Amino acid sequence: MKFRWFYLLAITIVGLISFKAADNYFELSKNLELYAAVFREINTYYVDDIDAGKLNKRAIDEMLKTLDPYTNFLSEAEAEDFRFQITGQYGGVGSQISQKDEYVMITDPYEGYPAQKADLRAGDLLINVEGKDIKGKSTSDVSKLLKGQPGSTVKIVVRRNGQEIAKTLTREEIKVKNVPYYGLVNPQTGYIKLTGFTNDAGKEVRDALIELKKQNINQVILDVRGNPGGLLNEAVNVVNVFIPQGLEVVSTKGKTSEWDKSFKTPSGPADINIPLVVLTSRSSASASEIVSGTIQDFDRGIVIGQRTFGKGLVQSTHPLNYNTQIKITVAKYYTPSGRCIQALDYSHRNEDGSVGAIADSLKKEFKTKNGRKVYDGGGVDPDLKVEAKIFTPIAQSLLSKQLIFDFATQFRQTHESIETAKIYKLSESDFENFKSFISTKEYEYSTQTEKELEELKKKAEDEKYFEAIKSTYESLKQQLKHDKKADIDKNKEEIISLIEEEIVRRYYFQKGRIEAGFAHDNDIQQALKIFADPTQFAQTLQVEVKKK
Repeated sequence: MKFRWFYLLAITIVGLISFKAADNYFELSKNLELYAAVFREINTYYVDDIDAGKLNKRAIDEMLKTLDPYTNFLSEAEAEDFRFQITGQYGGVGSQISQKDEYVMITDPYEGYPAQKADLRAGDLLINVEGKDIKGKSTSDVSKLLKGQPGSTVKIVVRRNGQEIAKTLTREEIKVKNVPYYGLVNPQTGYIKLTGFTNDAGKEVRDALIELKKQNINQVILDVRGNPGGLLNEAVNVVNVFIPQGLEVVSTKGKTSEWDKSFKTPSGPADINIPLVVLTSRSSASASEIVSGTIQDFDRGIVIGQRTFGKGLVQSTHPLNYNTQIKITVAKYYTPSGRCIQALDYSHRNEDGSVGAIADSLKKEFKTKNGRKVYDGGGVDPDLKVEAKIFTPIAQSLLSKQLIFDFATQFRQTHESIETAKIYKLSESDFENFKSFISTKEYEYSTQTEKELEELKKKAEDEKYFEAIKSTYESLKQQLKHDKKADIDKNKEEIISLIEEEIVRRYYFQKGRIEAGFAHDNDIQQALKIFADPTQFAQTLQVEVKKK
């Protein structure tokens, strides 16, 4: 009887599952048929001709927007760009570019690649590529002209200091490194900057640490600030540099069982004892959060900086017809303590379609290896928080108007060399030259007080009180009218540090800019402070014992 009852129950469950599958199939089939019918009717009867491909792409994109920002349809051209995001490789000249009025400008030639070897410099305006005038072209258009098969040549004309210079560059296979820099902050402290998680990210971090250890470092900083993530397996490989073989780094759970996986460190570590600090920021996401969260969960190092972005989702790409692809969110990932750091709940949208953060009341507590409390649902919280650096309004204006960039361009044209990146300092006379340089330039900005005064005016007008306070308002506005020259001197230290970093980059490229910023970097200074106190370092990784 028991067996018979169980048999009947099993048949019922299978029937329900089959019915649900059939029901889902019917819904899918019905909606596909409706979509095709709508498309056909529009194509036949709409008053104007339609671009079928463009219309279909828009329909797909809008559909996928209702899921999450990471599930995307990739056209043939977009699939090629996505390949670069995954591999970090492309055929080209090796330089970042940006818009400058009607032209496209070289902003950052990569050291050791064709643009830099041909002496293209930051600030050079691209005038002509392969005989084509590129005035008015977008950065995307120009990028396509500069890219091509390694070994092929591209002829360009740039404008520098009013002169036009012709160059012929031989394209190479450009591999954008995951670790663009590693070196010494001071004789005891190694520093590794990790900007991506494309192929070989783990190997690059491992090689960097091995080389730094040859210089007898006592401690190391791994910087993943601003790193948006990448390949999950490379996050595992990066963690493997610092923790033993065979430990779980991350697990994933999806709708299908194929994504219920556990990822463990595959090989021996480079060093499991060297004191480690991981630097994070608000824009550290995905694979960066796997690294920082796992290092935190194992109490292997101290996380310093700001709370990370909170992307606990995994994507997988699937090929479609006509060389297109679809990138789909297939799983959520979990750090060794069991937490998922996803900050936004895309499965439960508000009535207006917006997505809310996971409520604090729904966040769960987890424990690190040593028993420290950590929480899910909102990124990786640093062990030692450092407020994000916010530039003053005048500094923001000078940067956004590219005046510091333009001054560095002019400086490079009149100075053949400077001291090394770590020791270069802007002279007082050069700072005076900068003030003269910007004296005729426009760089309007508003202080926070001015913004709040304007808000007060708006509210007073809405409530019909403004006429009563108008004279007081005008008086305050006049008193707050800032003296730009006074603000330049008032914020001299901040502005000089920005100028120094920009000038150094003209001679020592990305590596130089990183080194020039060490002294002004609050996160790095906090790391050095905790390294200098081994007792405090150890206590930070232990559970705080409450005194009775």
